[in-house]
Amino acid sequence: MSKILLLEDDLSLINGLSFAFKKQGFGLAIARTLKEADKLWGEGKYDLLVLDVSLPDGTGFEFCKKVRQASKVPIIFLTASDEEMNIIMGLDIGGDDYITKPFKLGVLVSRINALLRRAKDFHQADNELQSNGIKVLMLQGQVFKNGKLLDLTAAEYKLLCLFMKNPNVILTKEQILDKLWDCEGNYIDSSTLTVYMRRLRMKIEDNPSEPQMLLTVRRMGYKWAVCD
Repeated sequence: MSKILLLEDDLSLINGLSFAFKKQGFGLAIARTLKEADKLWGEGKYDLLVLDVSLPDGTGFEFCKKVRQASKVPIIFLTASDEEMNIIMGLDIGGDDYITKPFKLGVLVSRINALLRRAKDFHQADNELQSNGIKVLMLQGQVFKNGKLLDLTAAEYKLLCLFMKNPNVILTKEQILDKLWDCEGNYIDSSTLTVYMRRLRMKIEDNPSEPQMLLTVRRMGYKWAVCD
């Protein structure tokens, strides 16, 4: 049974989500403040987090940053704001998905199931990925370049794993978005993906302006070119 930590202060929404999650067979822990979330996070182990952004004592972004210091657990943000900068910030600090209020419970449950499946697939297929001097330890969620640990966001980590699992294969932007972010929603688009690709190159390429590993294939998509 997958266990979810819900951080939300709206009682009516909590009631609806509790019903939907339990109907799906999820275990559920509920926090209404950052303080309560900190306590629950320290006491338990969770398969996925659902975080409201606006809280009485802070934001879900703050809690996400703290979690990402030690865990790659999937995170979905709930918010009333659909401004692009907030969306990019939420994904950039380690969020995996982003859904704006009001939303249909069925859509949220579908995205949760997709993230849980992908988290399982990422850690089941291989324990280690390695090419071009880049090594990914799947169980630990760590990435090394020539033996040096890299500081990647959750989105960057997933992008890198996707490409390294598909060496020398051209992946379209649509394929990447579909595999990583369930782009049924309009919260992320190809321009946002371009930002993530640029940031990933900054961390893995010797010369990001002339990439040798993560290549852009004009009018087609991107490719992980194996050099070694």
